[in-house]
Amino acid sequence: MDDTRENTPVAITPGVAPIEISQEMRRSYLNYAMSVIVTRALPDIRDGLKPVHRRILYAMHKLGLHHTARFSKSAKVVGEVLGKYHPHGDVPVYDSLVRMAQTFSMRYPLILGQGNFGSIDGDSPAAMRYTEVKLTKISQELVSDIDKETVDWTDNFDATLKEPLFLPAAVPNLLLMGAEGIAVGMATRIPPHNLTEVVDAILYMIDNAKAPEPDQSSIFTYQAPRLYDLSFDPQLEGISPSEEEVPGQAVACAATLDDLMKFVTGPDFPTGAHIFGLEDIKQAYATGRGKIMVRGVMEEETIGKREAIIIKEIPYQTNKANLIAKIADLVRDKKIVGISDLRDESDKDGIRVVIELKKDAAYNKVLNNLFKHTELQSSYPVNMVALIGNIPQTVSLQTILEEYLKHRIEVVKRRSIFELKAAKRRAHILEGLLKALDHIDQIIDIIKKSRDENVAREQLMAQFGFSILQTQAILDMQLKRLTGLERGKLEEELKALQETINFLHGILTDVFLMLGEIKKQLLENQKSYTEMLEGLKVFKNRPGEISSEQLIEDKQVIVTLTNEGYIKTVPLDTFK
Repeated sequence: MDDTRENTPVAITPGVAPIEISQEMRRSYLNYAMSVIVTRALPDIRDGLKPVHRRILYAMHKLGLHHTARFSKSAKVVGEVLGKYHPHGDVPVYDSLVRMAQTFSMRYPLILGQGNFGSIDGDSPAAMRYTEVKLTKISQELVSDIDKETVDWTDNFDATLKEPLFLPAAVPNLLLMGAEGIAVGMATRIPPHNLTEVVDAILYMIDNAKAPEPDQSSIFTYQAPRLYDLSFDPQLEGISPSEEEVPGQAVACAATLDDLMKFVTGPDFPTGAHIFGLEDIKQAYATGRGKIMVRGVMEEETIGKREAIIIKEIPYQTNKANLIAKIADLVRDKKIVGISDLRDESDKDGIRVVIELKKDAAYNKVLNNLFKHTELQSSYPVNMVALIGNIPQTVSLQTILEEYLKHRIEVVKRRSIFELKAAKRRAHILEGLLKALDHIDQIIDIIKKSRDENVAREQLMAQFGFSILQTQAILDMQLKRLTGLERGKLEEELKALQETINFLHGILTDVFLMLGEIKKQLLENQKSYTEMLEGLKVFKNRPGEISSEQLIEDKQVIVTLTNEGYIKTVPLDTFK
């Protein structure tokens, strides 16, 4: 059959190209998926933040809401984020802000809140118009040195402002705060950790860093900055491109997972609880995936003449109110017997849920039933997925620490270049001022006889060889600088600047000196925040499944078997 449709011309609208709908759907969906993955759901491995959290912290930093400043309304912060950086709704922005202020959600809260920010019982926070916020001290470590050309910038949603692609992050935030997110086709769930433990692991890597052996692979190669980059004014210093070549320094570290786990023994949840199964933790750290068993912490207490189970800590992300309601339902349905009273005595000092037992109840039997039937024992699923160069990857503990170390090296490198340029600039000006003091009478005479500032500037540059910077500093110099005391101050400042310049040159050309500088800052941060909370207890072995036998009270009984085949158990105390 002659099908003439193949030869039928297709009308094409000018400027519009025809495309197969299946191809367009595939392309559009992939673009959408990558947008959700990169710009919304997954954290960057360098600073451990999703874009919304990064924008909130940066906006608060720009507003001056530091930990020493006053509180400001949450609505003001949300408005600032929405108006300048985040092209989404106000509800997700406020929800993200609230979570960063919740002590039961964040191991080290990044925001200090004033007002109702919800509770561990699942209570909703107050509206943003009623709450106030400012940055905590540790969150300022994430934005420190951001004004020293340490990060990359990109246009905001309407290209009217710049926003950071990542933060300098002087603390390893991804492991400290953890992360959760659901993207298209992938998700992440990284548990929070203890700062002291994580920093100790990084310090171990730094202490064991060295040039690689012939048969050893390097973690990375450090490329020292060119001399051209170290000049505050290349034309002034006359550095030619031929002097720019600097060989890279390869860095290797023999730290194995077992070495790192001597320090990072496991996650550290803000709500406490005990962690079981060292092998499970090791698997999660090695592969980026796994499950970790968590149990609440209970204490035995005598109230009056009866025993009581006191719940002091509960597993991470467990709703306390729902947990208590679940226990009450189990008692009502007689799935747990032996409980006479249940009440919540929690207050600002911590969790305290009292479970009073009946006179004849067995403590261990009730406890095992609680573990078996409630969230007092649960598994935390670990799925460590993060962005490395905008590419989502499942990462191990070693990878996270190595990537963070590479990030900090780059930040310190860029910060040092910025500070070196500033120091050279200031030293250059001081040299001009000291030279001017040696010829002060001639200089004053030139300035007095000049028609205007431009003429004076040209004559000073022509007669004494001053640069534009030096000349302007001389013209701006106050008369008090002519005293001998002021000259001594200038000489002392210049001497200190020369020491700074030499130091910065040293760490910029030697990666191992730079690692020492990173170690110094990490130790300072560790000292500042160690006292916040101790790490959780991690037990080597899992407690195992709770068997039916463990739910039976351990007591002496008499077993009776009748002629008709019936069997019955009677407590031995019955015959007393």
